[in-house]
Order: sequence, then C-alpha cells, then structure tokens
Amino acid sequence: MKKIISNWGNYPTIEADIFEFQQIHHLIKSKQSFTLRGLGRSYGDSSLGERIVDTTKNRYFLHFDEEKGYLTCEAGISLAEILEVFVPKGWFLPVTPGTKFITIGGAISSDVHGKNHHKEGSFCKHVVSMEVLLASGKQIECSPTKNVELFQYICGGMGLLGAIKTATIKLKKIETAYIKQITYKAKNLEEMLTLFHQHEDSPYTVAWMDCLATGRNLGRGILFTGDHAKLEDLPLELRDKPLEIPKRRTLTIPFYFPSFVLNPLVVKIFNFLYYHTSFQLGKPQIVDYDHFFYPLDSLLEWNKIYGKRGFVQYQFVLPKENGLDGTKHIIEEIAKRKMGSFLVVFKVFGNPNKIPQEGSKKVIEFPFSFPKEGYTLALDFPLQPELEELLSKLDEIVIKYNGRLYLTKDARMKKEMFYSTYPVEDFLRVKKKYDPQNQFTSLQAQRLGLITN
Repeated sequence: MKKIISNWGNYPTIEADIFEFQQIHHLIKSKQSFTLRGLGRSYGDSSLGERIVDTTKNRYFLHFDEEKGYLTCEAGISLAEILEVFVPKGWFLPVTPGTKFITIGGAISSDVHGKNHHKEGSFCKHVVSMEVLLASGKQIECSPTKNVELFQYICGGMGLLGAIKTATIKLKKIETAYIKQITYKAKNLEEMLTLFHQHEDSPYTVAWMDCLATGRNLGRGILFTGDHAKLEDLPLELRDKPLEIPKRRTLTIPFYFPSFVLNPLVVKIFNFLYYHTSFQLGKPQIVDYDHFFYPLDSLLEWNKIYGKRGFVQYQFVLPKENGLDGTKHIIEEIAKRKMGSFLVVFKVFGNPNKIPQEGSKKVIEFPFSFPKEGYTLALDFPLQPELEELLSKLDEIVIKYNGRLYLTKDARMKKEMFYSTYPVEDFLRVKKKYDPQNQFTSLQAQRLGLITN
C-alpha cells in the first residue's frame, strides 16, 4: 500500500510502500531493502524509506516477573501502553523521553534518554535481553552476555542491524503515580549550571531556557527537579488511590498554523512571559507523572503549530569540560540572528551507561548511542529560508567543542559532520557482519553514508 508519509517534524515528506510487520520475512527472503518504523515520533528521516515496515501491530505483553520487575513484550508496544497497565500495579519505566507515544523498539533503536540520565543512564542500560530478526532470516537473542557486540550496536543503532521482535526491560518500583516537583529560577547560564550541580542528587532534572536572552541574562531559565512521591508525601485526598491519576483532558491541534504565527516577536514575548511566570519556587509540589514527564502529550498533533513546511529539532550534546563555553557560543549565535525557539530543553548527561558484564571484568557500553557526559540542548526551529545557514553555523560550533547531534532528531546533518563525531567505521564493520546486503536501510542512513552500495 502506497502512502504519503512524514515523521514528527513533518519534514521530509515522501511516498512509500507500507508493509505489515508479518510481511518482513517475505521482504528478507526476496532480498528487498526496507525501513523499520514504529509510531513515527523520530523527527526527520531516520524511519523513512522507499519500503516501510510498520512495527506497531507487533504489540503484545508476553511475561512479567514481579519479583525482578522484568517485563517481556513485543517491540511494537508503546510506552503509553506499558504505563497504562503497570503504573496501577506500582511499576514505572526506568527511563522515559518527553513523549510516551513511542514503541519499545524505537526506544532501543534511539537509546532514548530522559530527565534521569545523570543518575540512571539511557534506556538501553535497562534492557535485559532482545530477540532480533537478522537479514539472514535467523532469529537470535542478544544481551549484555549473549551476542554482545550486536547488543551494543543495536542500542542506538537506528534500526539498521536487525528487527527487534521482543525485548525484556527492567521496570522500577513506585509507591505512587505522583512526582514531588521543585522549581528553581536561574538568572543566566552560570547560575543554571550551579543549580544543576547543587541538585545532582535529585533523580530527575530538566530545564527550560530562554534562548533569546542576551548579555548578563544569557542562558536564563527555569530548572525543574523531581522524585517519585512516597505515600506519605501525598495530600490526604490522594492517599486512597495513590497509583491512579485523573484522566487528562487532551486537545488536538485541528490544522497547520500559518507561518506568520511563529515570528521572532511572538517567541520573544512568550519567553519573557514564561520566565516571569509566578512559579512556586523552592517548595515541593505534588504533580502526576503525566504532568511531569509528558506535558506536551496532552496537546495532540502539536507539531502542526510549526505549519505545513514542518520544523527541525536541533539537539546536540557537548562534553562537560566544553559545555559552558560551547552552550554560550550557540545561544549567542541564535540570539544574534533572532531565530529563537519556544521549546528549549536543557539537561545534564551523566556517565552511568556502563554495564558491568556478569562473570567478567568487562564493561558493556553503547558506542553509537547519542548521550555522553556533558550538557545537551534541544531547540525547535520552523523551516524557513534562513534556517540552514543558522544550523550550519551551529554545526561548526558543535564540532569545535567536540559535541555531536542526536540522530533521532536529525533531518539534515552532513555526512562529514557525522563521520567526524560518531564511530562510523566500527558501526559499518558490525553492519557488514549482520547485514552485508544492506536490507535494513533508511533515508537518513543513505544521506549519512551508512549505506554504501
């Protein structure tokens, strides 16, 4: 079935043949290349291609070990479906990004990160094992102790080494479905980094930043910290049903906004008003987990706000030693060109992604995963003629400070930048071993030179 399709950024838009997950064996046997796609929440072209295999009907729960918290499920199941079933039982995801509308397969392929990376690492650190269908037609298990190299590169490997059929992940125990949130305000970037340092023991930290503020206000923003609330933290009226939260009202954006709506003046006014909002600073507030982790999920199809031309989310990470100078440099460049963004998310990455391998002194790492110890900033920019010039300049700054871009958000990175910031040669060696004919492909993989024939 042919379909016009795009991912969350609405750019690029392509026409593709769509196949059910059950048809994947036919595609493998007939030596046709194809692209795996879940719920389409990657932003650019990483899950787009000429032939797309829709994984979302591969979505059953298979087993739950209540003693260990191990959940085994098919890879097309979404984080939202897991939360709906397991939060009422007192379990939560070990790591979650800012939307729950992604599949387990997508979470592993992107090795998604959350507000707790500084404490818990990224998603794949909590994957116990996977069943993977290879281009050879063979199905194998990989884990930190079995087929280790495949496991390491499938984590963050953007679906280019095999199809994840099932996965076992470790959930975390919770007493309530609520978060104890505390809000702080930073006058500039230096103060923001100080606040992150002061609250590095907090399980969750994330900040919004005003990317149009300049001078002594450069990098000003609001830091949110959080921890899973215990029963005793809840007000009396919530203690009877601590694992249930009120159903949220959702609003659907009914049409694409016209491009003039998001002009620089509107962004500047929004940033000013949001920064000066009367938050209850420094005092704990009890909010439900949906409110804390997924504020944008209540606004369905919010990507239409950026208009029919679509938008690009630019997310980079800089090493800790270069983070202050590099982030300042990038914000100055954006403010100078007055091309601000509503959504500016700033986080600190830790370095806890190493898994000790059982029975040996080896440590498992994920070489192709985006996060590394340092600072990450994500910004939305509507597509417009001047954008590529700005982003090319930001690319230069990211390279200068030894950073790199997030493949899951990427829609336009140049091959040269990719090769200079990721361990591409190592990935290609593993790719050749498990998929020598490049049957697992994507438009992004072709653009970045991961598909070489």
